[in-house]
This record gives sequence, structure tokens and C-alpha cells, in this order.
Amino acid sequence: MKNNALMPGALALAVACALALPAHAQEAAPISGQDKPAELPKVNVRQRNPHDDTRPKLQHIMREVDGPLITVTKKTSITKTDSIPTVVDNNLRDLFAQTPGLFYSEQQTPGQLNFNYRGIGNPQESEFVTVLFDGIPLESDWVGYPTIYTSPLPQQLSEVQLIRGGSSLLYGPEPPPVVNLVSRKPVADREFAGYSENVVGSNGLFGTFNQISGTSGTWDYLADAHYRQNDGQRDNGDSELKGFDLHLGYRPDDMAYYAVDFRASQLETGDPGKLLYPQFAANQDLTTTPYNRLWTDRYVLSFTHDRHLDPETELVAKLWYGYQDNAARSQASQSPPGTPAPTSSTLQDDQFRFGGLDARLVHHWGRGNAFTIGTTLYHSDAPFRQWTDGVAEPGRYDRSGRACVDKNDVNCARLHQQRSTDYGAIFAENVFRFAPDWHLVPSVRIEREKVDINETIKPVTLTRDLVDRSVSHNVPLFGLGVGNDFGHANETYFNVSQGWRPVRYFDIGSPFGNTAAGAINDPDPTHVVSWEAGVHGTPVDGLFYDASLFWVNVKDRIESQQIPDAPPGNTINVNTGDTRHRGFEGQIDYDFLAARDPHTTQHLSVFANLSLLNSEFTRSIKGNVGKKPAFSPDYLARVGVVWREDKQYKLALSVVSVASQYWQDSNLPATAADKSITIPAKVPSYTIADFSGDWYVMPQVRLLGGISNLTDKKYYNRVFGGGLEPGLSRTFYVGASYEF
Repeated sequence: MKNNALMPGALALAVACALALPAHAQEAAPISGQDKPAELPKVNVRQRNPHDDTRPKLQHIMREVDGPLITVTKKTSITKTDSIPTVVDNNLRDLFAQTPGLFYSEQQTPGQLNFNYRGIGNPQESEFVTVLFDGIPLESDWVGYPTIYTSPLPQQLSEVQLIRGGSSLLYGPEPPPVVNLVSRKPVADREFAGYSENVVGSNGLFGTFNQISGTSGTWDYLADAHYRQNDGQRDNGDSELKGFDLHLGYRPDDMAYYAVDFRASQLETGDPGKLLYPQFAANQDLTTTPYNRLWTDRYVLSFTHDRHLDPETELVAKLWYGYQDNAARSQASQSPPGTPAPTSSTLQDDQFRFGGLDARLVHHWGRGNAFTIGTTLYHSDAPFRQWTDGVAEPGRYDRSGRACVDKNDVNCARLHQQRSTDYGAIFAENVFRFAPDWHLVPSVRIEREKVDINETIKPVTLTRDLVDRSVSHNVPLFGLGVGNDFGHANETYFNVSQGWRPVRYFDIGSPFGNTAAGAINDPDPTHVVSWEAGVHGTPVDGLFYDASLFWVNVKDRIESQQIPDAPPGNTINVNTGDTRHRGFEGQIDYDFLAARDPHTTQHLSVFANLSLLNSEFTRSIKGNVGKKPAFSPDYLARVGVVWREDKQYKLALSVVSVASQYWQDSNLPATAADKSITIPAKVPSYTIADFSGDWYVMPQVRLLGGISNLTDKKYYNRVFGGGLEPGLSRTFYVGASYEF
């Protein structure tokens, strides 16, 4: 249903508030003729400390009520970066080795994050996964263009959180899950502390990361500056990253905290191009686009206010404003061999000016109950422009203001769209606790999106009219969670919740599609219902386990389709079908040394996590019923061992194994004009091992080292735009850090 409020906002808010109304106990009235009061049944009360962060399970999952977030009955996973060796260069396999089920599609150059989960959507630029940094979206444009082109360094992080079903009710757009990257906080026990790290490695790697922080009275601060360069494994695969971050906090008393954060990064990379499979088999280091470049600048200023209105009530509000510029230079691929070198280029510029507010109130009431309510507002302006230039290597800002007049015209403006999004949501959740150990979590969230496009210049090869469109959708989301604590530190959990994927700019007005006159792109948002039931706990010292079964239904996938009886290239974006995703996800971690002594500073942990996935199209107007959605591997397994002692050493060996998978929904290979296969239908299965370590030679000095892709496996897991991108061969790094 489009452009209709399915439930008025005021009514939804009233319903949400009703979730929090506690039942007031009535006073017992004296019974006539009774000499002594009636004896009531005994009630066992278990004290819950909201500030307890030492329970063993909190090394692996989030708190049940984590600040203003209710996560009990939602499946969560965390990785604390202090528990693993330093993650260096572009090897995010190390960072996500203990994150079950998250599929990472790799590319050699840094910048873009490519995630998907449980086979929902193409992992390209993480368009189907919400990725946050301290609760603030990392996407270029959270609603209209949800792509990731820049991410914080692992050195800046204290924790990686993964929230599955119910994440849309916590944070909004995109299907589950949410990946929230949590930054390090200032040192609390000193006025001045510092850390410096420097590494070198394969392919001309050099990286430096430098940080200072401290707390003085009511103030705290943190600042870091970092630089990283790499020549790349392939020609034109080089990269250069520069960044700066500043945090300043003020705590006037125990009830309030104010913080301002500024984050800046500039990234320039080459783009060596995609390969056809025969090229990859013959030479995985071949470069097909020797002049392509990418530039990404991102600056975000945020303000946070955390106030305890009383001992049981807390308000957390974040206000942010940012600017991101994704610029690119591209030419036609010099593939196959013999293709003439390009004599002109296309310059592209995606700019995003965005701002948002997220305010959440949590109130603890009764015996372990908690109610949260809040709102999120977001706006983005996102002009999209392209120019042509008559040379192969124009500069980033070599742009012309006049519009192109024909397809052979150069040094002119090829495309200009002014785009904007508006998004708002109100939401509420409550955790009710019942004797003996049951808890119930009903949730509601009401969201509204508005997407607007005003096109003033279109490619001269298109015959359609200029795009001038505005669409809006109102989406109610509901969820319910049930859980039970049993035995010794075990918990069962069940969650059913809704999520959705908003329509994007490209869904309602693609700048490249030649939609016939009179045809209107007007797809519904994609809707998701996620079911999950599982059990987790720490039943004995040193052991953590989590196992669950899941079922996810995705309705109204949005895809481009050729208009019947129209010339090729006349397309429209429509809801093409539904998919079903079901399976098992399990995780286990056993610390042999903590099993003998829970208070030990030495740890020898063996971990394993496994995701088994069965997915298929259940409805399709493209004839895909019964076929597997792209990027849905039957299994994704990770195993490893971490051996560490506080302030002495950290050593880790991890292995990831991924099943073969189709790279397009048709389950067909790509073919050339002569019917020869240019890309096989399936991405082959692969298994990759990595080793890394930190070794303290002095209390303040660490030696760092690691080897990625230990067996030098030749593989790829990224296919996009009619070509594949090779994974990195074996690489190494060495370095040292100093902290004071």
C-alpha cells in the first residue's frame, strides 16, 4: 500500500506507551472474622545489576538492556577487539572471524564494505545490511543510496556488535541484521595516555596509527590521526587513506554526560577492473581498467547527550550532520585483450549532505522490567552528476558546465539529478519479566520515507523524459520476543519481527534506464518477516554456546525488468518476487584455561561458528521459482584458536570456509556472443586461513605480525557488473606499537 498511513502516528505512539503500563498491586483488605492475615505464596526475587558487565556471557553477547536498547530475546553477537590480535591492513576476515553468519565479499582495495546475511541481497557495498558507527549510519545515504564506501579502522574500535531479528525495530531501514561498530572510549584513569602503531608489509604497505586520550576532572578527550598506503597486488590497485578523529566529553555530575565527535577521512584508490573467468584463470593480476580512480571524502560531526533523569530513567540523544563525496573516473574496460585503449573518460560525482537525530528514553520499572520509547529523524540532499572528458586521465575536478548535445560530445555534462530523502520513525519496546524466569518483549515502530528526484540533464542516448518524481511510504513494523532463563546461566529465546528495505533513488528514477514514455517506476518497498528460536548460555566455566533455527520471508524484491514489446533498454523497476531463507546458525567458544580458573589472565580459546542456509524463490515474474537467490551459500563456517595473556601476547589462527554459490538469481552463467562461458554460474567454494599475533617485548612495546591467506589460495567471492574481482594472494605484515 502506497502513500497511506497504515496507522496514524499518534495512535501508534499511544499503543506503544500502553506496553509500558505496569500493573499496580492492590493492597490486601482485611478479611472479616480472620484473626491473622492470609499467607501469600513465596516469590523468589533475583537481583539484577544493570551495570554488571563481568558475567561470562557478556564476552559474547550484548546486555539484555544495553542502555536504551532492549536486546533480550534478540540474537546478538559481539567481538571485543582487545581479545584478538591487532587487525592490520585490509584483512577484515580477522575482525569478523567470530561473527557468525555474516558473509563478507572481498575486494583488494579498501573502502567499500561488502556484506550480506542469510542470502538476502547482493553484498555489493552492503546495500541490504545496516552498518552503524556508534549508532550513526555509515551509509552514503541511509535511505536513498545505502552503500558503504568508507569505514573506521579496527584500531578505532572497542567492539563489533551484530543484532539479528528485531534489529529493524531498534534501528529502522534494511532487513536484519545490524552491524554496529563501537568506538574506543578515552582512558578514564589518567590525564594523558598515548598509543602509536607503525607497520609495513606486502605490496608496499605502510600504515601508521597514533592516538592520545585521557580524563581530567569533568572532561575527557580522545584524538587520533592515521595514514595508510598500499601499492596493491594489481597494477592500478594502489590506495591511500588519511584520517583524523576528535572526541571531547564533559560530565558535570553523575547524572549527565555531553560529547562532541568529529570524524574525517579521505581515501583515494585505483580500480584495476573486473575480470572474465578465463582471464582470472590465466592471470589473476591482470588489469583491465588502468586509468580508473575512486575518491571518497567523509566528514561527520555529532553531538551526544546522555542524562539520567532519575535512578531508573535515562535519555540518550544523538544529533549528527555529515558530508560525503564519492567521486570516480572510469573508462571502458580493455577486455578482452586487443580492445583499443580509451581516448575519453567519464567523471562521476555523488555528493551527500545528511543529518539526523536519534533520541531514546529507557525507564526501568518493577522487578527487572524496562520500557523504551524514541524517535529518529533523517534528511539527505544527494546530487548525482556525470561529465565526459576527451582524455584518458582527467583530474578529479576537470568538469564542464554545458550539457552534452550528442553521444560523441566530450568535455560536457552528461547527467545531473538533484535527489533528497526524508525519513522519520517513532518506536517503543517493553520487556516484561514474569516469575519464575520468563520475559516477554512486544515492539512497535512506525516509519515514513519520502524520496524525491529532479533531473535536469539526462544522457543523450536515452529517449525518455526527464525524471521529476517524489514518492513516499508509511510502514508499520511489529515484533514479539519471548525468553526463559533455565538451569545455570542458560536462556532460550524466540523472536518474530518485521523489517523492510526502502525504495532507493535508482528504484524510482534510474539515471541510466530508458523507461518508455508513460511508464512509471512505482515499486512497493521490500518487506521482511524474520522468525528465530534458539538457546545460548555459559553453563560451565569457560564455555559459551549459541544455537538457533531461523526462517526469513522476503516479499516484493525490487528488480529492473524489460518492458514488453518495447525496444531493448526500456526498463521499469518492479516487485519481481518473493524468497524464503531458512536454516541453522550456531556458535561455540571454549576457553580451556578459564575452565580451570575463571579469574585467570591467560586464555586459550577454541571457537567455531556455522551457518547452514536453504533459500529459494517462492514467487517470481522472471521464472526463478525454485531457484536459489544469488549469494546464498549452503554453509558458512569459521573456526579458530586464540591464545592470549594480558599484557604478554595474543596469537590467533582462524579459518573461514564458504560453500559455492550462484552470483545471479537466474542461476545461469554469463556467456559471450559465441555462447562461450565468460563467468561460471557458481562462485567456487573456498577455504582461507589467517594468522596474526601481538607480542609484548616490554610493558609498553608490542611487536605485531601476521600472514593472510596462509596457503596462498587462488579464489574470488565478488562478482559484480559482469566481471569478477580476485581475492588477495598471500600477504604479510610486521610492525610495532608503543603505548604510554
